[in-house]
Amino acid sequence: MIVVAVSPDPMLEPLRGAQVLVTGATGFTGSVLVRHLTEAGARVRAIARPSSHVDALADLDIEWVRGQVYDESVVRAAAIGVRYVFHLAAALREARSSEDTYRRVHCTSTRLLAEAATRTPGFKRFVHVSTVGVHGHVAQPPADETAPFHPDDGYQRTKAEAETWFREFASAQSLPHVVFRPCAIYGPGDRRLLKLFRMAARGTVPMLGHSRGLYHLIHVEDLVRVVLRGAVHPAALNEVFIAGSQTAITLTESVRTVERTLGRPVRIVRLPAAAAKTQRIKFVTSIVPPYPRDPLVVAQQVQVVAQLAPGRFRLGMGPSHRPTMRGMGIQLRNPLGHLREYIR
Repeated sequence: MIVVAVSPDPMLEPLRGAQVLVTGATGFTGSVLVRHLTEAGARVRAIARPSSHVDALADLDIEWVRGQVYDESVVRAAAIGVRYVFHLAAALREARSSEDTYRRVHCTSTRLLAEAATRTPGFKRFVHVSTVGVHGHVAQPPADETAPFHPDDGYQRTKAEAETWFREFASAQSLPHVVFRPCAIYGPGDRRLLKLFRMAARGTVPMLGHSRGLYHLIHVEDLVRVVLRGAVHPAALNEVFIAGSQTAITLTESVRTVERTLGRPVRIVRLPAAAAKTQRIKFVTSIVPPYPRDPLVVAQQVQVVAQLAPGRFRLGMGPSHRPTMRGMGIQLRNPLGHLREYIR
């Protein structure tokens, strides 16, 4: 595990001494978030499944509440006295996950946490982490946070349902909140895009169809800094933000970036998109999980979010990436930068 040393962020002073509740703390992004929260002086409480491994975070002062995030008694106990909620919990997006599982982890948990927050005196802000996937395929980019929802699979559908319900509830109950829709997250600890990068590092990458889909990426450290500042910045109150780089990148460009970074040639093997459903190339659908249940859907998508329309990101601007969140002073990494730190 790589731990990035950072200087204390004075903007996060409101978190010092505050009781915060984190879901998804043992996950890829959540584990980075709780480290930054403890560095900021927050008192961290986290919900973790009984089967979750917390050894990697044993050096942190975290109060663990064991149980399911969709269990009302667990949530009620975990929410006592909290000032901030960071809701990152998400069901594993894989073929064996059912829509019922997605709905419990995404929708039921969101409802229980939001209702608990409204009953907590002195509550400051609820940080709801959704996904840019709620927009699905964007046929006519650019798109921004106001773009309609067109989720493609059970994971995205339930994420969209959870966010829609949450925003309506928060507005009706005057619950202070902020919503983030992260793009594809990468960095040390990633196990999804890492499969693509490692395959490229070994010299050959099979791809479905022409791979013209465009994707926005965000480094996990950048996402965590955005989420933390969104929890306390006045301009973020009751707002929604897509969190990702300004520049879109294709899977082919991703592979070529790895090629340049490592100084090794990479051969791309094109496979017919129409054959995606056959058992012969079933292995392809696990190269960059999670794909929707029908890999042909992915192979035919020409755009995802081809350009994030500038001007919607009001919390910060960095010189190398126009939308970062105006006023938050965050500069996002270049797409697929810092690859060597975890392609080994």
